[in-house]
Amino acid sequence: QAQLEESGGGSVQAGGSLRLSCASSVYGYEHYCMGWVRQAPGKDREGVAVINDAGIESYADSVKGRFTISHDKFKNTLYLQMTDLKPEDTAMYYCAAEFREEGPCYSAERLERPERLHTWGQGTQVTVSS
Repeated sequence: QAQLEESGGGSVQAGGSLRLSCASSVYGYEHYCMGWVRQAPGKDREGVAVINDAGIESYADSVKGRFTISHDKFKNTLYLQMTDLKPEDTAMYYCAAEFREEGPCYSAERLERPERLHTWGQGTQVTVSS
């Protein structure tokens, strides 16, 4: 069973909205970072938004003011609300996480270095047309 499972991707026109969800089957860690990482064809992987167990959020400059990350601890589900989508947001979006027995996990650092997130979902495609 996948530990992280994304849903909610799709195709929208520019200016539209989508909400991505990531259901986690990992429990029992006090400290963690969970986030969204995207990769467009021919481009490097990019951290989009990360949140840690303290609720500290970090965002890429390209999505600030348009995307909101949240984590429902009771449902153990991560969300990414995306508004005012642009064609340059087109990418495969991955849910990724780092679960730690000892903390803390710094969301800003994981945003800059998403390769340090060790658990990944399969990805969900987001396509924005102009």
